[in-house]
Amino acid sequence: MEFLKIVPLRGPNIWTYRPVLEVWLNIGELEDSPSNTIPGFYERLTSWLPTLVEHRCGIGERGGFVQRLREGTWPGHILEHVTIELQNLAGMQSGFGKARSTHVRGVYKVVVRSRNETVSRAALHAARDLMTAAMWDQPFDVAACVAKLNELVDALCLGPSTACIVDAATDRGIPSIRLTEGNLVQLGYGARQHRIWTAETDQTSAIAESISRDKDLTKTLLQACGVPVPDGRIVDNPVDAWEAAEDIGLPVVVKPSDGNHGRGVSTELVSRAEIEAAFELADAEGSEVIVERFVRGNEHRLLVIAGRLVAAARGESVSLIADGCSSISKLIDEQINTDARRGAGEDFPLSLVDLNEDAAARFEISRQGYTADSVPPSGASVLIQRNGNVACDVTDLVHPEVAAIAALAARIVGLDIAGIDLVAEDISRPLAEQGGAIVEINAGPGLLMHIKPAFGKPRPVGRAIVDSLFSQDDDGRIPVIGICGTDGRPEVARIAARLLKLAGFYTGVASSDGLSFDSRVIDKKDCANWASAQKVLLNRSVDAAVIENSIEMILSEGLGYDRCQVGIITNLDPVQHMGEYYIETDEQVCNVLRTQVDVVLSTGVAVLNGSDLLVTQMARFCDGEVIFFAAAGELPAVFEHMEKGGRAVLVRDGNIVLRHGAKELVLLKLAPMPAAAGKQSQLENVLAAVAAAWALGISASLIRAGIATFEVADISAC
Repeated sequence: MEFLKIVPLRGPNIWTYRPVLEVWLNIGELEDSPSNTIPGFYERLTSWLPTLVEHRCGIGERGGFVQRLREGTWPGHILEHVTIELQNLAGMQSGFGKARSTHVRGVYKVVVRSRNETVSRAALHAARDLMTAAMWDQPFDVAACVAKLNELVDALCLGPSTACIVDAATDRGIPSIRLTEGNLVQLGYGARQHRIWTAETDQTSAIAESISRDKDLTKTLLQACGVPVPDGRIVDNPVDAWEAAEDIGLPVVVKPSDGNHGRGVSTELVSRAEIEAAFELADAEGSEVIVERFVRGNEHRLLVIAGRLVAAARGESVSLIADGCSSISKLIDEQINTDARRGAGEDFPLSLVDLNEDAAARFEISRQGYTADSVPPSGASVLIQRNGNVACDVTDLVHPEVAAIAALAARIVGLDIAGIDLVAEDISRPLAEQGGAIVEINAGPGLLMHIKPAFGKPRPVGRAIVDSLFSQDDDGRIPVIGICGTDGRPEVARIAARLLKLAGFYTGVASSDGLSFDSRVIDKKDCANWASAQKVLLNRSVDAAVIENSIEMILSEGLGYDRCQVGIITNLDPVQHMGEYYIETDEQVCNVLRTQVDVVLSTGVAVLNGSDLLVTQMARFCDGEVIFFAAAGELPAVFEHMEKGGRAVLVRDGNIVLRHGAKELVLLKLAPMPAAAGKQSQLENVLAAVAAAWALGISASLIRAGIATFEVADISAC
């Protein structure tokens, strides 16, 4: 099985709205060897990947693919499903795939959903190796393969906190663009965008974040506003720590002033030796050390977003029971780390306990007179961790007064998203009744404990963050005009951009004429490509975009945006687009071009050439409205469209007219219009741009002024 070419389609394409990896696969002599003719292949493949039974395939039911495999199917189809399953097993969920033959015998196009190109490439190659081993009855270490892919997923894909926010945005129809290989993501386009970085947003104040890192300052501000916090102060050395403890009263807590995730925190300390040892532990984690009153109760993490409590989790201590013959280190591995909720990756709600790495756990064990190698007497309970392990959802139990205090604390610090660490014996009672207190406030809090709690139900925290950035009627989109077709694309882009500018839009244009913002040319090279389209959508000044797309671009890169408000098809000459990418028929060319129509929003408009039969037939694929344009020779489909109340831009009696059902408005006469002095195709370009402007609600008077003053030179060269 030879990979002739691997094509990453990073935007909507002929297969799907989502990014995919397309491989051109030559199976050679295997064209004569479907799966049911290879001895033992079915048995080996299904034993190595038993979860393939979940693939429904074209049969539409569980076990559909393995049925096809047993009855006989070809390597391209099998490669599709094995690649998908390896991605799923590695933690990068994928459910979409296609395998289609080309006109060349033995050559297939295999397509799989790709959330990360590097991971999908690795899964694709691994799938081929696995299949080859299964065909030739050779060994293959599936577990090692999946583990390697999982490492790539952990290193390259969005973390769970960021991913849950992006998924929530997607559910609301808000587009997203990953800005780095890390967790910095743009939600929305152009001037309507917001940025997130894990659980921080572009609304997160840098001052508030700095305040939250300074635990002593945070406590001072909270105390001044009446929020219950434990008494305490910064100390300089172990002796000072003991003196502070004596002043405050035992037991106490010792912690770093700017630590996080519970690192370096020691609680319920009652002796001088413990306090001095805890000072050294905290001093290694932070810039200063705080000693404060110990608050009795369970640790809780309350998540406040935009001034409202949206989730709460409770922490629990971790202990083990000795068997009289095993060391504490061994008992940790047997009793604690075997918990399915614990793991090293970000997807686990609880972390593994590693005494080599966890100084706080070693300190806790030493307080009880043990070391990692100690063998406690049988039946003895050994406390390993007093704090952390916050993974039990208690959102529904939080008392309204507690929720109000948490929201107040976040507001005092100034954080739009805050993780409030609170200690209380009973979260369903007011803090004053039980001596509870807020002990820390964290910026950029982890969300996994709320997304995937160890106990209780998950909370829609990603949706809460998205809702805090975008109102319910805001989808984060700017008007995007996408232009595709055989001819006229750059001319239509120039005219449309001109009309948008006159309407007051700061317009970004990516076309074969170059890249420009508000008529200022940034790049004079051909910029009708995916990367240039992305540059337009990243620009925070842009409140309208005009993006030209060639058929070759759709086939080689995919569109540079997920959906558009206006999608224009200028015309189509299929012969000009045949011979590459295994495109050989009119139907195949039309299928590529309809991608531009497929991505028109349900609230948007497809602007189609009414004089081109192949183009008019694409109207049925549009989720939104259709506006036809025609300079001459309109098809009956256009008149039928208008009879049903549809819109069209036509030339009638020497005038450009806007037709809406039975109503007709004369826009302007052709004679005084310099742009119409050229051939019919040039006139059609004007009509297409007029229709796009009309679709966006630009007034007829403004369109008239823009077209009437548009010089021929403006069309031939900007």
